[in-house]
Amino acid sequence: MIKHVDSHSPRRTVVTGIGVITPIGLDVPTFWKNVSQGISGAAPVTRFDTSRLPVKIAAEVKGFVLTDYFPELNEKRFNRTVQYAISAASNAMKDAGLDATMVDPRRIGVVEGTTVSGADSVMNMQNRYKDKQSYRAVHPYDIVSAYCGEGSSSISLYLGLKGPAMTYCSGCASSNDAIGYAVKMIQQDELDVVLAGGSEEVTEMLFAGFCKLRSMSENNENPTQAARPFDRKRDGFVLGEGSVFLVVEELTHALARGANIYAEISGHGRSSEAYHATDPDPEGLGYQAAIEQALREAKISPDEIDYLNAHGSGTPKNDPIETFSVKQVFGAQAYRLGISASKPVLGHMMGASGAAESAVTVLAIKHEQMPPTINLTEPDDGCDLDYVLQPRAYPIRAAANLNAGFGGRYSCLIFRRFENGGRNGFS
Repeated sequence: MIKHVDSHSPRRTVVTGIGVITPIGLDVPTFWKNVSQGISGAAPVTRFDTSRLPVKIAAEVKGFVLTDYFPELNEKRFNRTVQYAISAASNAMKDAGLDATMVDPRRIGVVEGTTVSGADSVMNMQNRYKDKQSYRAVHPYDIVSAYCGEGSSSISLYLGLKGPAMTYCSGCASSNDAIGYAVKMIQQDELDVVLAGGSEEVTEMLFAGFCKLRSMSENNENPTQAARPFDRKRDGFVLGEGSVFLVVEELTHALARGANIYAEISGHGRSSEAYHATDPDPEGLGYQAAIEQALREAKISPDEIDYLNAHGSGTPKNDPIETFSVKQVFGAQAYRLGISASKPVLGHMMGASGAAESAVTVLAIKHEQMPPTINLTEPDDGCDLDYVLQPRAYPIRAAANLNAGFGGRYSCLIFRRFENGGRNGFS
């Protein structure tokens, strides 16, 4: 068993494992290949009838079977959000070369970010009860799966992890914040390892709601070209689903066991604008506050950031405001940033977006390659930064991942290239 390594220096955190269940791959090599080549997971919806809906496309997870990951489990026991979560978390642990027998399980925690996990189970209970007019029609599985914390508790249960297990909800910034909270718990010496990430599923109820909001693209004839961040012809996002978890580990703990280190997590910033239920503040104050806080915590200057994975939702209001905010924080340095938007490839994975795009950012650092922003052919007014259009080889020193959620919540994570013997190449 690995023992906790005492140190008087600040506790640093690194990413030592990644697990993915996504519309573009169920393993990290496939995930990265499709991200780096700009291959989209968007396609016609298969889960429910869209004939009466204006939008008929989504980025659904394909080829996933729970028993491929947990042969002993009954898939009817869990909604898809939880199935994705426990499978991605298990994959992350395997990728990190960890299991609960190798460490004190009380020093391993779980933080999951999600927005509507359990919503389908709530609807199932309601429909069964109303159809039969009897509480006996309610299925016990739906009761357990109905609360949004089922994902983190199931990960803890089935992986044998006995540290804190919690679920975080800050809209579509949820899993970015989950990773940030994991870092804080490690820095405070509460834990040595945290499985941090997010999980979501495309449900008919949620899909219909976004149709009503008119926030999704209606380019049904061309699913893979529908999401167009920063483009003049953008008309919304493509809804996505899946789960991504990172193994966030204290540095000396990781080094002691000879772990593979993808990158270091150096800073986390978050903010709330208190402006509007769905729209960003026109001045981008929430974006700016989150980025500035992350830079302060990372003790890094804006000119050391080489790459930004943008929120890039492809909605008319978000993209120019996000771009304006980056200019406000980075000044002239904004124009030398390589910027990618991953949602045209992944779909908008809601509460899981932050973790998925953090994985993209970490892999970009590891592989020294900035992935492309697909479908951007005519940048809109004010969207004039260096949006990477083709895969670009680059030795990224430090990178930021930026996410936003309904209600004006913003979250920014800063990752650095890790080089043993120095602070990621910086003195």
